[in-house]
Amino acid sequence: MAVSKRIRTDLALETTERFKEEKTEIRGVEIQEDYDEEKDVRTTVVRIVTENGAKAMGRPQGTYITIEAPDLSVPDEDYHREISEEISKHLKQLIDLKKEKSILVVGLGNAGITADALGPHVVENLRMTRHIIREYGLRGIDHEKMHRVSGIVPGVMAQTGMETAEIIQGVVAETKPDVVVAIDALAARSVRRLNRTIQITDTGIHPGSGVGNHRNGLTEDNLQVKVIGIGVPTVVDAATIVHDSMAHLLDALEEAEQKEFLEEMIAPNLYSMFVTPKDVDETVKYLSFTISEGLNTAFGEA
Repeated sequence: MAVSKRIRTDLALETTERFKEEKTEIRGVEIQEDYDEEKDVRTTVVRIVTENGAKAMGRPQGTYITIEAPDLSVPDEDYHREISEEISKHLKQLIDLKKEKSILVVGLGNAGITADALGPHVVENLRMTRHIIREYGLRGIDHEKMHRVSGIVPGVMAQTGMETAEIIQGVVAETKPDVVVAIDALAARSVRRLNRTIQITDTGIHPGSGVGNHRNGLTEDNLQVKVIGIGVPTVVDAATIVHDSMAHLLDALEEAEQKEFLEEMIAPNLYSMFVTPKDVDETVKYLSFTISEGLNTAFGEA
């Protein structure tokens, strides 16, 4: 349906769901799903393996891991610790951490806007080790082997007058990390996934793409190093809420009638409006801590 296609999402999983709704087969895309009943955590791995699959999905070839945890928005320390371990496990699958590596963590977003502050908060909670190892060696942190972790919060163009990619390209050229991990807030297609879903991908990240504010991406092509993207959807398109609230009514209409009805009901300006939960400030704080603990666990020792 034309209207549903206009609703933005950063989640590869939601893109595959749209094809299912339209009963369209997508070739070159592999989907594997696993559900842990005890933890109530569903993990879906979407692999785009061909150029045709990438074109159909509108995303680069690569692996997209989606962790759906309904209680992720609840301040349960034990539950969040389990999710941190899940994040660590998947990072170790995407990055070869058997040998010591230099890792640059980039906290994307605007720290002054709560729904966009996930990346900066994650970097605040990270254990930085690069400077200690450079100054004192591994003895300075009492380890025989350890990855060199550094971080940066580049801000947004309105604050710096520079593209985020320009800043990170300069930092990468100077510090020469082996891997860049970019953290960003995302946009979702489904309200139920807000603050309850984590996406990890080895294709990098495109700041602002979910809200239509396209910036140069942080990718391996741009930075010449492997880039891992981690994000949590904190906002949803306002048009999505209108669309979903009328779902039962739409089921009774033919496709042509649905299109006509939605075009009349959903004002064009709703597609540029994004909504976030009222408790997003508290939620982003402990979500950022959960992600940072996952990174700390993964990068703690080589």
